[in-house]
Amino acid sequence: MLRIAIIYGLVSGAVIIGGMLATIALNGGAPHSNPYLGYLIMLIAMSSILVGVKQYRDQALGGVIRFWPALGLGLAIAGFAALAYVVIWEVYLAVSGGDFIQKYADTMLAQKRAEGVTGAAYDKAAAEMAGMIKLYANPLFRVPITLLEILPVGLLVPVVSAALLRNPRFLPARGAATA
Repeated sequence: MLRIAIIYGLVSGAVIIGGMLATIALNGGAPHSNPYLGYLIMLIAMSSILVGVKQYRDQALGGVIRFWPALGLGLAIAGFAALAYVVIWEVYLAVSGGDFIQKYADTMLAQKRAEGVTGAAYDKAAAEMAGMIKLYANPLFRVPITLLEILPVGLLVPVVSAALLRNPRFLPARGAATA
């Protein structure tokens, strides 16, 4: 079971970070500002939880798994995915010079200007971004924030997968008889 959690977790983590890096590359090095795209990438990547739990159910347990063991395996896969995501993100920051947060802040402030924000309201936004840049420089702040990004999907997908896969008729093993 640990082997499945590691393999599918690392696959999921690689897909997530690959998708995020692709959006940054396609955006000319600037971070994307669409959180829905980020969560869609995470959701697609976390589909490996369903595949991993199904594989374990079908190959190791003869096609039947209870909710709690399925949830446990799903959470383990999500945990390895989150760990891979954080480690690869930290490596990306180190390799890229760590200017992600500055580019992010510049993008957010440019959006504020495009929306017509000026004066005290803009100064307040700029001060908030400067504070965020300072906080993001500290790994004790950055790593938990990075984990919190993936947490909603990392909890939702295992629950749904466990609920679905506890029914042996849901995606039965090939060649398995359905009653």
